[in-house]
Amino acid sequence: MTPTLQQQKARSDKPLVIWRLTDGKPGHENQSLGLCLALARQLRVDRHDIPVGGRLGQLTQWLSGCFPPGRQLPSPDLILGAGHRTHVALLAARRAFGGRAVLIMKPSLPLSLFDLCVIPEHDGVTGDNVFVTRGVMNTISPRRSGPPAAKQPAGEVAPERGDASQALILLGGNSPHYIWRDEAVLKQLGAIVRQQPEVRFVLSDSRRTPAGCMDKIAALELANLTLVPWQQTGPGWVSGQLDLSLAVWVSEDSVSMVYEALTSGAMVGLITLEQQKTGRISRGVDRLIEDGWVMPFRRWQETGALAVPPGRFNEAARCADWMVEQWLRKN
Repeated sequence: MTPTLQQQKARSDKPLVIWRLTDGKPGHENQSLGLCLALARQLRVDRHDIPVGGRLGQLTQWLSGCFPPGRQLPSPDLILGAGHRTHVALLAARRAFGGRAVLIMKPSLPLSLFDLCVIPEHDGVTGDNVFVTRGVMNTISPRRSGPPAAKQPAGEVAPERGDASQALILLGGNSPHYIWRDEAVLKQLGAIVRQQPEVRFVLSDSRRTPAGCMDKIAALELANLTLVPWQQTGPGWVSGQLDLSLAVWVSEDSVSMVYEALTSGAMVGLITLEQQKTGRISRGVDRLIEDGWVMPFRRWQETGALAVPPGRFNEAARCADWMVEQWLRKN
């Protein structure tokens, strides 16, 4: 019989064994990895990443009570997965080897099949086994004091972490929820950068940014703005820049980047776009504005400064805290 998490904790010589099922989608894997890293900051963890196979094979494994990818691995205490392709694999792995099945994101199967479902608030799902998050979890950690760990390009002086002399701008692009217009974005960018000549701005675009937009930004000839096309950024570039920036501006369509910026502890401004349709995504952003977590461009123009976040925003850490408290410290 697989030991409970409380029994596992009592055996201090054994780490918490986590199987993380992956579907190859960066957005999904970022969420499950963020939760794993948050747990690892509290406990000794033995994590195993397992790519999932096709759905037909997963169904066969579930019905037959086998899960071949786990045969050579230590029995899991937690099995995590994000995305629809991991649903049946989670159930197959738990049936074969025990442990608790933790599903991230709204499931297409009944909630009751899983031990815990971690679901963003904007999906409007509740239940006894549902942990509701503000937006999606991520791998970002709040900035720490001290000099930055990342090396700076030759000839550049590295600012202190969270130094007010640097701000980051992250642009998205075409989206089902928002209408992107270069002219509107450039107008806001010009005002943000020109009105703060003492700040060194670093701007990067994304795969969704319309072709030619970066050239139009370069044509503004803003002396305190450095452009870094997304093709020139590598793994960890965004997290490194977030760690260096007290203020971050994000175009309204880039919701995951908004949550990453908030998690870093930065003051966050929104480059606003025209809404194409009102839905759960836009409602989530509107709620962040109402609660004072982010400030839209127009309000920044009125006040002249971004607002300090009203508290800590780290949903992966909050979920990990709940799991430790409910499953590991329960008497």
